[in-house]
Amino acid sequence: MDFRIALYCLIALCSSHGVKSAVFTVENNCRFTIWPAILTGRGGAVLSGFELAPRAAQSVAVAPPWSGRVWGRYNCKNNGTFVCDSGDCVTGKIPCDTAGGIPPVTLVEFTLAGADNKDFFDVSLVDGFNLPVAVAPSRRSCPPTSCPADVNSGCPAEFAVRGGDGNVVGCKSACVALNQPEYCCSGEFSTPEKCPPTKYSMMFKRQCPQAYSYAYDDATSTFTCPNGGDYRITFCPN
Repeated sequence: MDFRIALYCLIALCSSHGVKSAVFTVENNCRFTIWPAILTGRGGAVLSGFELAPRAAQSVAVAPPWSGRVWGRYNCKNNGTFVCDSGDCVTGKIPCDTAGGIPPVTLVEFTLAGADNKDFFDVSLVDGFNLPVAVAPSRRSCPPTSCPADVNSGCPAEFAVRGGDGNVVGCKSACVALNQPEYCCSGEFSTPEKCPPTKYSMMFKRQCPQAYSYAYDDATSTFTCPNGGDYRITFCPN
């Protein structure tokens, strides 16, 4: 069955049971091929990994209530085992199934039909950065969010991850790189009052002011929309 026909059938089925399925349109605006991945945290499983050539897009139906994350993989190759220099989920194949991406990865996080039947979404650099990304709700009254900057280009050497070609393919967060409680907001630093922004998190925040730069960055980084809309996720939006 053609994917688009299957997608519309799923939407119709969900609507007939009083639940409107959301559609994520994942777009690759990068100059190179990427392999987006989707990890389901709560709700029904969805297409968990696929290939996108430059300027290509893929639509994925997601039935709420649902929560999960989307990220991009690149510098990938398949010599019998599928591996990526950036964002790999270590399944050895294009689908990530129930596996998450190895940090550093730029995460797009969703909770669909959450509190008060609202959708909650954000871009998170808590685990670091690997690709610029933007999220645009289909409802014009709902705010978009993004991390449009190429953080890799100015990543400190001690936080940088390099691919097989020697180029920087990711920038670790201080928590991932240093694994200290004051940067991970853990242990005695596990409250917002005791875990303020650091010079390392501000490095991310200056370049991507809408994105989560550390664990307690909620005030400027969580966005909401009434449930029932769709979302466009664009990698390399600029």
